[in-house]
Amino acid sequence: MKINFKKTYKFAIKSALFISLFATGFVVLMVLLFFGSKVNNLMFFGIVCLFVIYLFSFLVLQYRVERFIYRRVKKIYDDVSLLESSSFINQPITTDMETLTREVKKFATDKKLEIEMLQVREEYRREFLGNVSHELKTPLFTVQGYLSTLIDGAMDDKTVRKKYLKRAEKGVERLIYIVEDLDMITKLESGDLNLDFSEFDIVELVQNVFDLLEMKADKKKITLAFENYHIQPIFVYGDKDKIQQVVENLIVNSIKYGKEGGLTEVAIVNLTKKKVLVRITDNGEGIEKQNIPRLFERFYRVNKSGSRAEGGSGLGLAIVKHIIEAHKEKIYVESEFGIGSEFSFTIEKARLRKPELNPEQIYNKSLNINKLNKK
Repeated sequence: MKINFKKTYKFAIKSALFISLFATGFVVLMVLLFFGSKVNNLMFFGIVCLFVIYLFSFLVLQYRVERFIYRRVKKIYDDVSLLESSSFINQPITTDMETLTREVKKFATDKKLEIEMLQVREEYRREFLGNVSHELKTPLFTVQGYLSTLIDGAMDDKTVRKKYLKRAEKGVERLIYIVEDLDMITKLESGDLNLDFSEFDIVELVQNVFDLLEMKADKKKITLAFENYHIQPIFVYGDKDKIQQVVENLIVNSIKYGKEGGLTEVAIVNLTKKKVLVRITDNGEGIEKQNIPRLFERFYRVNKSGSRAEGGSGLGLAIVKHIIEAHKEKIYVESEFGIGSEFSFTIEKARLRKPELNPEQIYNKSLNINKLNKK
């Protein structure tokens, strides 16, 4: 790589001036001491000496500085690959030591931050691989155990065979669930997942999720309901399927960590003229403060043993965060341990006004909401 060597003269100018003043003063003093008043035009003699000494000193110092910088400091540049740094490409090496020191210090600081970031990423990568291995290993070993038992002789017993095959099937289903979630979050993080934006009724979407998770909630006697008893249709703009997945994941979490006979409420409020806030609240076990900042990390579990017993991939909240951020929206969480949690996210309102529901549709929607609220 060709070195662009930028000359700066500040150091040589100052140094030559100091040397010249000292040398001229010394010479004039010696002349006065040895020759006294015999020397004519002493002033002219002093000026000539100053000029000659200054010029000589400047040339020598500048030459030496350039040689020093080129040979020594250039080597430092090369050793730390400074010339390959994007911040210094096509920039000349300077002979100004102050500028050079500042540049090298900045380069060292940037490299230190880069190394620290790489260390954090490496630690995150190791943790991620360990979590993936653990999540896949559990259902794999389960399936392997049931199949091995069947092969070793249990196949002849029809009752045992049917029971073990069903359990093996559940293990395979969990594997598929984990792989699908991994595929989803990989696409979200790489930006390969295209969002299909449309206008839809967020109230109807939440009601559909209620219907889908009704049986799961009934097992723990948890009631799923709207906070507002007479909620009206609210149209928003986004990817309907992805937003449904967000709502479903959040409500599944509220059921998973909710207390027996508890309540999960969904509120949909007009936040601004352009935004709607969807709020999902439960009165479950809550989350301790130190765990809240890490909730949306992949595979992070607040209660590791309890969560794995409940199933799931451990990617639900990470997927939620990425989907909301892909919509350029925000997600929030508030929780108090032992009291409950509240997850909320914003979504853009529909740009065009949708036609109102007819009286029959409104009546049927009210019946469904009332049915859930009475549980």
